[in-house]
Amino acid sequence: MPFSRPTLSTLRAQVAADINSNIPGADGLLRFSNLGVLGTSLAGLANLHYGYLDYIGLQSIPYTAIEEALEAWAALKNIYREAAQASICATVTFQGSSGTINAGTPILRSDGTAYTATGSATVSGSSVSVPIVATVAGSAGNSPAGVLMTLGTPIAGIQSTGVATTAITGGTDQETDDSLRARMLQAFQTPPEGGSVSDYLTWALAVPGVTRAWCNPNGFGSGTVVVYIMLDAANALEGGFPQGTDGGSPMDSRFIAPAIATGDQLTVANAIYPQQPVTAMVYVCAPVANPINFEISGLSSSSTATRNAIAAAISEVFLNDGQPANGTIVQLSDIESAIASISGTSGFVIISPVGNIPNQIGQLPTLGTVTYL
Repeated sequence: MPFSRPTLSTLRAQVAADINSNIPGADGLLRFSNLGVLGTSLAGLANLHYGYLDYIGLQSIPYTAIEEALEAWAALKNIYREAAQASICATVTFQGSSGTINAGTPILRSDGTAYTATGSATVSGSSVSVPIVATVAGSAGNSPAGVLMTLGTPIAGIQSTGVATTAITGGTDQETDDSLRARMLQAFQTPPEGGSVSDYLTWALAVPGVTRAWCNPNGFGSGTVVVYIMLDAANALEGGFPQGTDGGSPMDSRFIAPAIATGDQLTVANAIYPQQPVTAMVYVCAPVANPINFEISGLSSSSTATRNAIAAAISEVFLNDGQPANGTIVQLSDIESAIASISGTSGFVIISPVGNIPNQIGQLPTLGTVTYL
């Protein structure tokens, strides 16, 4: 039977009752009496003790531990909290006639977010392009291509204002307790087995920024392992899809260009290589988006807010159930339930698609267009 923790009011009443029963003629219920004040103080201290014992109880098991205690439990399974990562951009371009942007030059986004040039470049023709990295780690540094950038210090011959010609991506916040707990529990529930499917998922998910991963044994033939990854937070501007090319780690001499991965795929491939079985050829790949269009009747007069909520609900089902694996499906009934839970959607009917949505190998279902009839 679970222990029922007494409330502060119950503790105060108990202390007052003890005072009255043990000191003849005393009245521990008087608000400003010495005994009444003392009893209230003792009840408050007891309540704090109960609270601390509750906290200790939560930290004593992995499932409910938080913060430092959670990290300690996770470390027993060689799982560590992913640190925040800084955003990077391959090319920021400035117009100019002459001059050089040196590595370390400060560059600012229009909202004041600071970046630093990671390489040096000299004006060629009428422009100069340099790679940058955010000064402070975190997802706030991510931006789409075309965002305005400004040199932090003027450089003769180069215009102070330029643009990011490629998206600024890769920035991630420090891993949350929920994410760390999920990876830790997976490690406790699926101990290493020398290269099982669960091992590859554990290795991929340990890479900062990777939020989902799937493993397809023999995906490219006998002896191969295909690992699909998604970076839903770090690459939110790209729908969570990895930015790079598919392939293996250059540390595996069996891979030669163009089969060597780049970008996000390379980061994961390099992280997996030291842990994988020596005979496996591991390919890290980005799933291919498979947009699913919907036709819904009965909501032709629905508001913009309702339609946005419907789109978010369908996307959430795809996030939970979609995967680049053959033989699995996204249940249409799950999508209907998600829409039905939204206020103002009573009476809707999904005309298309007409049935469950199969997950195709290498493809990830995403929300396409929603037409209201």
